[in-house]
Formats: sequence, structure tokens, C-alpha cells
Amino acid sequence: MLSLFNKLRISELRARLADYFPDPDTYARDIIHSELGGISVNGAIEIGMEPNEIWQGVIRHNPEMPQRYR
Repeated sequence: MLSLFNKLRISELRARLADYFPDPDTYARDIIHSELGGISVNGAIEIGMEPNEIWQGVIRHNPEMPQRYR
């Protein structure tokens, strides 16, 4: 089980998206991820999916992502 100190916050998730994607707002809104059940990052946040789980889905969706972003 993750401690509270290991949990990713939504603000941290959004910061990670901004670090990697040139237009993180559009990515979070428009890109549909089968890894998240066929919804966008914003959709996953809206239904209450854990930010860590969302980030792992983003990584799986973008296998070319360099290790430093993982």
C-alpha cells in the first residue's frame, strides 16, 4: 500500500504532463487512452481515478517516453 507521501497529487500529474507534452492541456482533454478505459486524462480525473494510475496509463500509452519521465 502506498503511503500518503508516495501518492501523486493531481497538480503533480499535471506538472508531469507539462514537462513532457508541448500542449499538455490539449493532451489531457483530447487524447483517449485505452489504458485508462477509453477516456482522457481529464475524464479519468473527473471520475476519481488515482493520479498514480493515470500517470501509469500515460506511460503505457507513450512507450517512447524517456525513462526520466517515468
